[in-house]
Amino acid sequence: MDQLRKSDILDYADFCWQPPVTWICLANHEKFQYINGSYVQNKDWAPFKLKLAKNTVKSDTPPDKKKYKPSQQTLTATFTALIAFYKYLMNEEYLYGNPAQIAKTDCRHFIKDSQVKEVRRLTESQWQYVYNVTVALTEEDHLFERSLFIICALKTLFLRISELSERSNWSPVMGHFWEDSDSNWWLKIYGKGRKLRDITVPNSFIPYLKRYRSYRGLSPLPSPGENAPIVEKIRGQGGMTARQLTRIVQEVFDRAYEKMRDAEGEDKARKLKEASTHWLRHTGASMEIERGRALKDLSEDLGHSSMATTDTIYVQTENRIRAESGKTRKVN
Repeated sequence: MDQLRKSDILDYADFCWQPPVTWICLANHEKFQYINGSYVQNKDWAPFKLKLAKNTVKSDTPPDKKKYKPSQQTLTATFTALIAFYKYLMNEEYLYGNPAQIAKTDCRHFIKDSQVKEVRRLTESQWQYVYNVTVALTEEDHLFERSLFIICALKTLFLRISELSERSNWSPVMGHFWEDSDSNWWLKIYGKGRKLRDITVPNSFIPYLKRYRSYRGLSPLPSPGENAPIVEKIRGQGGMTARQLTRIVQEVFDRAYEKMRDAEGEDKARKLKEASTHWLRHTGASMEIERGRALKDLSEDLGHSSMATTDTIYVQTENRIRAESGKTRKVN
């Protein structure tokens, strides 16, 4: 490590920008698999993942891995890890310089971005189609009670799909719903950055919780220590993976898109074709902003490290002021 210079770090950045196709996979895989009592390398795992456009996932044409390019966020994360590692080595007095810090400034792959960020969310009308279609599906087949619960939880509780899924280090269970001494309901979440937080559960969500629990043959409300998965598999034991949850949400989006397209046209329905599960979190948070909820409270429910993050993503105060001031300028 003490022989590496800025040029070496920049060469590594070039490598990450265009890695060999054999180092690229098309889906997330665990690096190791537990087989016969020991961990072995997963042959499907690769260090880089080609992110596929949503409308190409079902295509018969195989994706071209040569088109892989890391996002700016991925590139930033790469340098953040390198810089942190070098700082550790400096603190241990193994090295006396941080070439990664210097190289980041000169990396040609970084783009200075001052664009206005659009919140990827559903409109009120699009959300109503998603909700109404899901409710209608439950009347056709009770299996869709699970879909209704998932859709409402992701939107109303601002959950990331991973926060509702079974993971190796965390299993969301019904006992994570809890009631305080003032009869307020909360949900304990293990979220991004390995942080535990408690999310407020609004009164409007309780009927959907009771409805889903009734469908599963459980008591109306969770009890302390209850270890039933929040979202259980239809077959097998335990909770659902993020991929399984995504498929359930995607089916609802597809049906809502078809319903809205037939009723109101392609232009108004298009976003439902593009939407991902994370849009439900953004939709719920954006609607709370519009409702006038305190930014501090919303920020804590979202699990953001500061209110500034919430403002930047959802409120965009400075952009609103700039847009308003720019409306009155003249052409002639």
